Amino acid sequence: MTDTTQAPPSGTPATDTAGGTRAADRPDTRARRAARMRRTPGGDGRPGAAPAPVPAGDPVDAVPVWWRLLALGLQHVLAFYAGAVVMPLLVAQGMGLSPADTASLVNTALVACGVATLLQTVGLPGIGIRLPVVQGMSTAAVPSLVSVGVAAGGARAGLPTVFGAVIVAGLMLFLVAPVFGRLVRFFPPLVTGTIVIIVGVTLMAVSARQVGGGNPDAPGFGTPAQLGLAAVTLAVIVVLHRFGKGFVTSVAILLGLAAGTVVAALAGRTDFSGISGADWFGIQPPLHYGMPRFDVMAVLAIVLVMVIIAVESVGQFFAIGEIAGREVDARDMSRALRADGLATVASGLLNSFPTTVYSQNVGLLRLTRVSSRWVVAAGAVMMLLLGLVPKVGAVVAAMPPAVLGGATLVLFSTIVVVGVQMLVKADLSEARNTVLVAASLGIGFLPTAYPQFAEHMPTRQLRILFESGIMLGTLAAVLLNLFFHHLGRRSGPREAPTVPAETG
Repeated sequence: MTDTTQAPPSGTPATDTAGGTRAADRPDTRARRAARMRRTPGGDGRPGAAPAPVPAGDPVDAVPVWWRLLALGLQHVLAFYAGAVVMPLLVAQGMGLSPADTASLVNTALVACGVATLLQTVGLPGIGIRLPVVQGMSTAAVPSLVSVGVAAGGARAGLPTVFGAVIVAGLMLFLVAPVFGRLVRFFPPLVTGTIVIIVGVTLMAVSARQVGGGNPDAPGFGTPAQLGLAAVTLAVIVVLHRFGKGFVTSVAILLGLAAGTVVAALAGRTDFSGISGADWFGIQPPLHYGMPRFDVMAVLAIVLVMVIIAVESVGQFFAIGEIAGREVDARDMSRALRADGLATVASGLLNSFPTTVYSQNVGLLRLTRVSSRWVVAAGAVMMLLLGLVPKVGAVVAAMPPAVLGGATLVLFSTIVVVGVQMLVKADLSEARNTVLVAASLGIGFLPTAYPQFAEHMPTRQLRILFESGIMLGTLAAVLLNLFFHHLGRRSGPREAPTVPAETG
């Protein structure tokens, strides 16, 4: 098989997609894009860049040779793993589940993530965006899931109500996905770039916690030993990007994580005891906790969460399209959200929870410049194996949080860089656009700068909304774009200016 995994350069000029045809998916458009790449000195669109393999087709559909496929897929799994297993742990602790049920929820969560990622990358007819999208468990849903479960009796007694609400919420998202898709024209680069920057900056708090050791209340949090492990991982990644070439650069994150884990093991800071106690095979059958119960208030609570997840995902889909060199239009967005909804239905049936697009993997795409959806699909198969073989998952779980923090420090910051690249397409010399970006960034950063910001909201739903800087920033950017560029125009809605900003 031909290795054609090098991604095209980001920065493809934006065009108006409102109601238009999906020109970026046409074979002739892809061919023209590939031809433009081949004309650049390095083949990657950057003048003066080092020679790189010349893509023979669309890099999104390219299939690397098997050993690269496995290594790059594993890299995505390692970047996603910690976030995916923490979410079911939080729900289990909040509902008072036993250790055995907690372990089962972690396994089923990995299986659900694998299914959701395959739906987005490989897809079904009319379902799935067919871009390198990694889906993981959504932590935004934790408060509502715990609340619903406790109100229904807590522990095992509450799970049928939780899974019933998850199934209905997923089904509703699947049905209304075309409506969301038609809103794409309200997300020009001015809005999407702002949202992506907010996503990256918001996630830096997660990275900082991992660098310190994971648990801020633990005695050893932030000690020189923890910071040292993160520094080793970061240093290996930086050095490989400076002196490495080709495939070595593409797997710099993976090698950095491996080096950090080895150093942690030599220093006696890695706990491998969980591996011997883990089973070789174990997964619960669908509807293991009984037939789902459908409570109206529980369904409404989870539907609200799904709306928040969908809005957050919209910005991530645009960012991935930007990195992969594919323009995301209304039809793509509908297919992506249908996959989100169908994956959520499957999660409920598999005894798991809603999934969302994982930002750390968006950063990994940009850093490696490998945008093959089959690489991510290979990672999805590994997720399934991790869920079906708990002993393998225990090996990955032995990685110290500080080591992971050294990698996410780069990955999350890369998301900010992608957002800046998208904003470059907007005319920031215009005062209205400057105000839009500035106000949205400020509003989006409030919960990150002051986590207690939402404590005094009168309802749980409002608290969920005001705890999410991504959601607040997204709403601010969309509403201000409507106010400045759409309302009061006789000729109907119009895209915000997308000409390059003046420099100097």
